[in-house]
Amino acid sequence: MSTIAAQRVKTEVPGPRSQELAARKAEFVSASVNPAFPVYIASAEGTTLTDVDGNEFIDFGSGIGVTTLGHGNAGTTGAAVEQIERFTHTLFGVTPYEGYVEVSRRLTEITPGDFPKKSMLGSTGAEAIENAIKIARAYTRRNGIAVVDHAYHGRTNLTLGLNYKATPYAAGAGPRPGEIYRTSNSYPFHDGLEGAEAARRAIAYLEKTAGTENLACLLIEPIQGEGGVIVPAPGFLSTLQRWCNDNGIVVIADEIQTGLGRTGKMFASEHFDFVPDLVAIAKAIASGIPLSAVTGRAEIMDAMAPGALSGTFSGNPVACAAALSVLDQLETRGTLDRAAEIGERLQAGLLALKSRFPVIGDVRGLGALHGIELVHADGTPNPEAYRALSRLTLERGLILMAGGSDGHVLRMLPAITVTDEVLDEALAILEHALEAYSA
Repeated sequence: MSTIAAQRVKTEVPGPRSQELAARKAEFVSASVNPAFPVYIASAEGTTLTDVDGNEFIDFGSGIGVTTLGHGNAGTTGAAVEQIERFTHTLFGVTPYEGYVEVSRRLTEITPGDFPKKSMLGSTGAEAIENAIKIARAYTRRNGIAVVDHAYHGRTNLTLGLNYKATPYAAGAGPRPGEIYRTSNSYPFHDGLEGAEAARRAIAYLEKTAGTENLACLLIEPIQGEGGVIVPAPGFLSTLQRWCNDNGIVVIADEIQTGLGRTGKMFASEHFDFVPDLVAIAKAIASGIPLSAVTGRAEIMDAMAPGALSGTFSGNPVACAAALSVLDQLETRGTLDRAAEIGERLQAGLLALKSRFPVIGDVRGLGALHGIELVHADGTPNPEAYRALSRLTLERGLILMAGGSDGHVLRMLPAITVTDEVLDEALAILEHALEAYSA
């Protein structure tokens, strides 16, 4: 593997200035807001974060999949500044503007499915999920929501009930909403099932516990992110889709983390011949300016009364301007191909590490979304290894996110603008961390 470039980290981690800010944070910020990494960022460019102590970090978190086109993207910041100079807010539900309409039009063109579509815009991913479910319930006149194991969908009241893991998101927050039915996911590393077989298992459980006549929708991530970059076996999603279509159940794809080029296609659903009725979109859509969307079948999107879908900051004009630049860049020839190339280079490097270090149980992912499942000798989850390795890589200048319901997956979400040199440097940092951990 490539050697590590000139030392990025120049102080202890966290450095003295970050320690000062952490002390102020402890005094003034709720303890329930708890940063994963103790470094306070002063600036960012491309795939590099620089903290207040002058330390540099290769950012393989990308704000959990937000800065897919890199930090400080000139196209999106320029478009946002131009819009700020015109106007920052009117609320589309009061006095509308062109940007909202154009983003909606563009999303109907690029989301999976060859049928008439419409969109509504929001602010956050959780807002998109809540609206998608609200729309599905209004359309079907049913209440039940089906989700799968290891899912993560947000931190609002409804989404807390949709998530697989209670701690830290929902613990102590009171009763969670009802009419949510959980079934098994396809998890090839652990269940060893073919996709169709895993789907039949999930369907049988839902038919028994929820009843098809009660289900408004199936909500599912084509590839789970927070759950541990779980890539379903071929045939799993398409089998679920056919069952939903046959039983009048709306299929909602949560593409908040996996959408907009991260996996080498515009949407991860495209890898699996999976055509959802509704798609929830957020994170990368406006390159760090809050924006989300629900896009899907026109007849479903029109199910609610006029005025039912909106919010004060929904489809903010500045975010819409940034989003149009993001979409232009993603549709530029070669951009998605580059994301696929990143995946191939990551996969090769990670598999080479897996052959040397038994703590790596599985390597999986597509494009610029990869996960490394860390295990004990008996194959059980090893969250202690994640904690140690994420610390060791941070001290060497690389940020890697956690994933997995047990916090035992190293999650890698680089920008799709990352260079081969930086990819190789990140793999070298991880290699050195694994050597130190295994010593």
